[in-house]
Amino acid sequence: MKSLRHEKIKSIIENSIIETQEELAEALRNHHIDVTQATVSRDIKEMMLIKIPTDDGRYRYACPSDKKFFFSKNRMERIFHDSVIDIDCSENIIVVKTLPGAANAVASTLDYAKWPEIIGTVAGDDNILVVIKPLSAVEKVMKKLEKFIS
Repeated sequence: MKSLRHEKIKSIIENSIIETQEELAEALRNHHIDVTQATVSRDIKEMMLIKIPTDDGRYRYACPSDKKFFFSKNRMERIFHDSVIDIDCSENIIVVKTLPGAANAVASTLDYAKWPEIIGTVAGDDNILVVIKPLSAVEKVMKKLEKFIS
């Protein structure tokens, strides 16, 4: 079922301008594939979808053409600089605030950077929860993230 859904997602985003997870979920439902927003979010992460600009200045989902581009330090710096508004923390959780619609792309770059202190991320539309382990590493990760947005 997942592989069929991924193929349908690829087809949808190649043939339509899909800006949000909600739009993608609705498009899948229109193709008789019942999904939740959480499932769509996981699919976006697994498929490593990115957001690219449209001609009118908005952003849409797309498949990355070169996986190495997706993981580059330069791309990570650029996406943080362009998308991240604020970073704060509480205990072992860092909250990253982004522009609307950018959280998933930022979270994916964090996930695939494979920093050993980050054990996972959860992305919404404009917020990301970054879980850090051990607690003593939070300050180090905060400093690394702040360098990307300054």
